[in-house]
Amino acid sequence: MTPADFMGHAIDLSVRRMREGAGGPFGAVIVKDGKILAEGWNQVTSSNDPTAHAEVTAIRRACQELGTFDLSGCEIYTSCEPCPMCLAAIYWARLDRIYYGNTRQDAAAIGFDDEFLYQELPKPIDARSIPTTQLDAARAKAAFDEWDRKDDKIRY
Repeated sequence: MTPADFMGHAIDLSVRRMREGAGGPFGAVIVKDGKILAEGWNQVTSSNDPTAHAEVTAIRRACQELGTFDLSGCEIYTSCEPCPMCLAAIYWARLDRIYYGNTRQDAAAIGFDDEFLYQELPKPIDARSIPTTQLDAARAKAAFDEWDRKDDKIRY
């Protein structure tokens, strides 16, 4: 299969699952060694999970399939430019490349506007729209210190 075939699969998946009522019109496939490893589609409304975006569900399935949290050597084809959450998940999963169909401006034009998030992220914590307060920093730091000393930790 070619990159165009994989993108077509992601787009077809987005349409099929949208029509089935799973969620918004977003689909994604993760490819390894020229084969589709995992599929994902938007399931926000059908699962009542605001994190169930197509890219995140595809990443979860690919990690389960491979038995690892590291998707190095894989690529993702997604029907739309990833939102900030999905982009972060793609980086955390260490995918090698992103291919996308629609732009974030295309998504905004149909009511999926992530611009607010792009504007919130660079703001200082005390300037963000959701009030955020640090509590019990010393106790939280002790947990980090213990992790830092842990000999059998698995880095990720």
